[in-house]
Amino acid sequence: MTELSKKTCTACRPGAPPATEDEITDFLPQIPEWQIATVDGVKRLTRNYRFRNFADALAFTNAVGALAEAEAHHPALLTEWGSVAVSWWTHKIKGLHVNDFIMAAKTDQLL
Repeated sequence: MTELSKKTCTACRPGAPPATEDEITDFLPQIPEWQIATVDGVKRLTRNYRFRNFADALAFTNAVGALAEAEAHHPALLTEWGSVAVSWWTHKIKGLHVNDFIMAAKTDQLL
């Protein structure tokens, strides 16, 4: 198994296959702080990061944004005093793709 954080995202088109249950089972141990949540019927990877203050939370948000731009895959971000909530899912397939697990692992590395 290749470490997720060392992979790069691949272009995902409508109709691309979602992550299989076997892939999800293999990937989740590599991103143990992440949860799978269903929002409006769509599975997402979610994690809430804690920080000492708003400035640190904002700096992390900006780092996630730069990573998202570099990989051309973008999360939902909610930045508040002392925390940042990050959600990864693939809009084009309305669910989880391998790219989402890659980006979750890369997001963890930003800490």
